[in-house]
Amino acid sequence: MGQSENKGNPTAAIPEKLLDLAAYQEGTVVSREIVGKPSGTVTLFAFADKQGLSEHTAPFDAVVLVLDGDVEITISGTKHQVKAGEIIIMPAGQPHALKALTKFKMLLIMIRS
Repeated sequence: MGQSENKGNPTAAIPEKLLDLAAYQEGTVVSREIVGKPSGTVTLFAFADKQGLSEHTAPFDAVVLVLDGDVEITISGTKHQVKAGEIIIMPAGQPHALKALTKFKMLLIMIRS
């Protein structure tokens, strides 16, 4: 059963096209949880151009893998331009914010333990 037979919901042990699991929508941010467990989550985000997340903190480390486009990620006041194919870790307890420089997609891996 591929994605078309599964109505777009990712299924364990079945290949899926990651970038197709969250579509860009003008003027907004789309998120799609791929895996949710007590030990952590894997979430795909699709940010429209110029969209972002305001500064916040998280109690857990988070790994960001940019899959498409460019984003500015600010961690503890330091700005980083992260491009498709690059990865950055947002450490637990450190304030961070995101701003789309172009439309972009990222995979966020939150590690809770």
